[in-house]
Amino acid sequence: MQTVPCFLSRFAGGLLLAALLSGCGHALPDFPGFDSAAWRKDSYGCQSRRAALLPILEKHRNELYGARLNDVTSLLGHPDEEELGEQSDKVYVYYVAAGQQCAPGHPRSTRSRVLLRSGATGTITEVIIPVVKI
Repeated sequence: MQTVPCFLSRFAGGLLLAALLSGCGHALPDFPGFDSAAWRKDSYGCQSRRAALLPILEKHRNELYGARLNDVTSLLGHPDEEELGEQSDKVYVYYVAAGQQCAPGHPRSTRSRVLLRSGATGTITEVIIPVVKI
């Protein structure tokens, strides 16, 4: 009888775990009418172009739940801010209208921002979209 070295069984277990975790979440479908390029170009919302795209994002809010962070980043670009919480939680912050965050150094602001919270599995668990008058 031949035994499998310990490191080999650990490697196989790690590989299996990675495969299971990568399967968590779902891909984002296209959001008709959402101009992803315009959203990404409006860094920190300083041009207030993101505000016009909020109704489309709100319409597809339910599709954001359970989406993978990589897919959200593909759609919205890298967040303006990222907060790290306990147990590998992350909050992505996207500003949607010009404000204090547009000043040099990008000071934090709590005004007009989309918040996307992800859990330890890297999928969206909470979506907060502000009401902005255009």
